[in-house]
Amino acid sequence: MVPQDLIDDVAAFVRARGTPEDGCETGVEGLLAFCRETPTAFQTMVYEPVMCLVLQGAKEAHLDDRVIRYGAGMSLIVSHALPVTAGVIDAAPDKPYVSLVLRLDLATARSLYDEAGAAQGQQRGTHSMSVADSDAALTDAMARLFRLSQDPAEVQALAPLVLREIHFRLLRAQHGGMLRQLLLHESPASRISKAIALIRSGYKAPIAVADLAAAAGMSQSTFHEHFKSLTSTTPLQYQKELRLLEARRLLMSGGKSVASAAYDVGYESPTQFSREYARKFGIPPRDEKPAPAEAS
Repeated sequence: MVPQDLIDDVAAFVRARGTPEDGCETGVEGLLAFCRETPTAFQTMVYEPVMCLVLQGAKEAHLDDRVIRYGAGMSLIVSHALPVTAGVIDAAPDKPYVSLVLRLDLATARSLYDEAGAAQGQQRGTHSMSVADSDAALTDAMARLFRLSQDPAEVQALAPLVLREIHFRLLRAQHGGMLRQLLLHESPASRISKAIALIRSGYKAPIAVADLAAAAGMSQSTFHEHFKSLTSTTPLQYQKELRLLEARRLLMSGGKSVASAAYDVGYESPTQFSREYARKFGIPPRDEKPAPAEAS
């Protein structure tokens, strides 16, 4: 059970800063606080390796045909960078959605791998997004990290210790199996992570799956099987998601024509781009409106 004072403190922290949609940075690098008073539209974004602890309300994430719901008292571990369509599904002004999100430091996790070991009953992990009830110790560690983030002296002296504790507990968590696999040298999870990094660094250029498989040290069939199992998508679909997300960012920032945005992200045909954009976002790119400028 999540302590009510923690829910109230995180909500007040975010509200005092204008309740930004993309969360509030805290005094600890990589720790963000969220508070939403109404359900949100589902939006597609790239989830980096993170841990999300939901304090109140609920959120839902879609990966192809896979649906993941996570609510109060649950934690989500994302081990690999993933394009995800997600939205808040349970929130109200008197009972907002409140969460803490921590970007994972894989170097810290790797340094703790041997010490942590696998806890009894830990799931082996077959997907890069996994959800489970958060135990009291993990919730307490996240609460301490948030509270010390308000004091620069405590951040400097204590945050590294609490961050190590959190990564230790995630490695031993019921749903920490895939995170453990990612840290193993030359494991399938580690090899797919390398392939994802290659796609992200060169998504504007044509990609040959055979080249990705070779870089991962796998046959094409084995590579495709592991990639699909981990990400719920294919390498080429993953690339397409990155292209469309970047194109949408360009269009919403203003100053780009549809054709220019299409070419900028690697499409050779603006017609094909428009068709795939409309299928993904529900409107043709020519109807995409630039995002309003935020007040300073």
